[in-house]
Amino acid sequence: MHVEYKKEDKLLILKIEEEIDHHTSEKIRKRADYEIQIHIPRKVIFDFVNVTFMDSSGIGMLIGRYKLVSMFRRKNEYD
Repeated sequence: MHVEYKKEDKLLILKIEEEIDHHTSEKIRKRADYEIQIHIPRKVIFDFVNVTFMDSSGIGMLIGRYKLVSMFRRKNEYD
């Protein structure tokens, strides 16, 4: 599994290659959470062009990152 993280202004792009399963989704989640908390982007784009397989744990990881980014966006609206 290979993941690239690229920040552009208030946009974070995660380019993922190969498979996203139970084992790899945990690694992606930890690193994505770190990048989101450091950069506090307005939007996160997951690039799945080179993903060959994704199971339900990958979908759960995506939903969790959506909730995390949404939480930061709401917090920034009130600040």
